[in-house]
Amino acid sequence: MRIAYSLGSLLSINQVLEYSKIISKTNADAIWVPETWGMENFSMLGAVSNQTTTQKIGSSIINVYSRSPSTIAMGAATVDSLSEGRLILGLGTSSVPIVETFHGYKFENPVQRMKEYVEIIRLALSRKQINYRGKIFDLKNFTLLIKPKRQSIPIYLAAINQKMVDLTWDIGDGVIFYLRPLHEMKKMISEMQQRKKIDVTCQIITCVAEDSDAAIQRAKKTLAFYVSVGEIYREFLSKNGFKDEAASIFDEFKKSGFRSSHEHVTDAMVKSLCISGTPEECKKQLEKFRDTGIDLPILQFNPVEDISESFRLLVKTFSDE
Repeated sequence: MRIAYSLGSLLSINQVLEYSKIISKTNADAIWVPETWGMENFSMLGAVSNQTTTQKIGSSIINVYSRSPSTIAMGAATVDSLSEGRLILGLGTSSVPIVETFHGYKFENPVQRMKEYVEIIRLALSRKQINYRGKIFDLKNFTLLIKPKRQSIPIYLAAINQKMVDLTWDIGDGVIFYLRPLHEMKKMISEMQQRKKIDVTCQIITCVAEDSDAAIQRAKKTLAFYVSVGEIYREFLSKNGFKDEAASIFDEFKKSGFRSSHEHVTDAMVKSLCISGTPEECKKQLEKFRDTGIDLPILQFNPVEDISESFRLLVKTFSDE
């Protein structure tokens, strides 16, 4: 069965490279590298590709506001060549704080913007001359100077709300889900896959430790972070069974920051959104996520205590060397 790992934004560059080399010795399907406001994604994808030979290399995610579609096509073609055709290009819209506060762009027309990005990137990778006129972009006479390793690189879209989910199934090769309750995700996947089959991935907050309580507490802190700072996740969870919990977490965050907001994360939230506990407990929890219809679970590494020991336990739990 397919499994993938996501090497989180809080790791150092050397740790990402070291852990990629460890993953390369397993049967893992893919290594996903995030981009927030730390490591630049295409640089890291190229570096990670040098540590591996068989695993696919995925971006999770490159946002479609901080780079032009032509620049993303150039980056994708470069990394796909460096990795000998192993890139999965994961795209998303990110969020208002990152796009507007960190990058200085207006967070406008996200669905239309994503549609045009995918169209332009695919045209560029085909090496056709681009004369493109959309509602947002107007490009003339652009052709990639280099010949891509592949003329068609798989594009996966991060999707939360229904309009982006619909667009993903219309134009994407795969979807990247995150923080969707088990019951909602099972219903969603079943309905959408009847429409058209695509590769369904889900990045899952994963904390493994011999001490189950320590792992659960780590998962609660990570979950509280996303609920506290991510309005889109907070609103989505509020509409899908966790209204009171999302409100309590956010209220506590506004009062005391991250110091105690995790205390309002319930066990029910952790069970529905995360994998956490001892190795045996985590293996059983993974099966619940597979039962929703996920094709590729992406285990988001969240270290418990010593980072290196925690990572080795994660890989030992889920992968055969």
